[in-house]
Amino acid sequence: MNKVIRPILRQRLGLPDNEIITFENLEDILIKMAKEIPFENLSIIENRNAAITMDNLYNKMILRNEGGLCYELNTVLYYFLSENGFHTTMTRGITYDHNENRWSASGRTHIFNLIEHNGQSYIVDSGFGGNLPLKPVPLNGEVIVSDNGEFRVERVSSEHGDCLFYMKLKHKHADWKIGYAFDSTKEIKDLSELDDVQSIIVHHPQSRFNKKPLLTKRTDRGTITLTDCSFTQWIDGIEHKQEINDERFRDLLKTHFDWNC
Repeated sequence: MNKVIRPILRQRLGLPDNEIITFENLEDILIKMAKEIPFENLSIIENRNAAITMDNLYNKMILRNEGGLCYELNTVLYYFLSENGFHTTMTRGITYDHNENRWSASGRTHIFNLIEHNGQSYIVDSGFGGNLPLKPVPLNGEVIVSDNGEFRVERVSSEHGDCLFYMKLKHKHADWKIGYAFDSTKEIKDLSELDDVQSIIVHHPQSRFNKKPLLTKRTDRGTITLTDCSFTQWIDGIEHKQEINDERFRDLLKTHFDWNC
């Protein structure tokens, strides 16, 4: 299974086969992933979902040059980290819906990774859309600062687990916002659990990802986000948003996301 991880990430990110991946250069890997592999839901919108296997992820991310949602992006990252000697576990959390001021109605559908390094646990997450920390975030409360903002984890005792992940996005948040809650003691041990998560996201009536197309990725100067009706660019902290039609949507897919329409 792990034989396909090297081409998935190393080819896609332009990493040499012999480059050694260490904790100190994980930031570079996370930034490259955020820029090269979009967070997107087009397979859901186009009704062409597939089981979560490494063969299917290879076909999607290498052969078709697509991206994915958290359960796809972080599954690839999980195997890549494990292949490179990290003690890695996948777990799942529940995101906070700030528009509705409540926890996500679809439940614990956010998939991400935890690694152990020098006796400390860290979040390593490449599947949180525009909210990516872009660096490992320790579970000890330390504030981590990246090009995307500030991030920290608070230890709690709640119905949703023992940790809260907080974010203060650069140019967007004046105060700390809850990203998601999770139980750091519960790990995903079988890929079939990810198929269950995918099924919820595909079919749940209140899922954010089964109603209209959404693609987002980092750029050298901010982020870009594409939907069926708008194209938004954050450039050096300034938002540029334009309304678009179907034809413009397809053009932007090709020019900004290298999509084979």
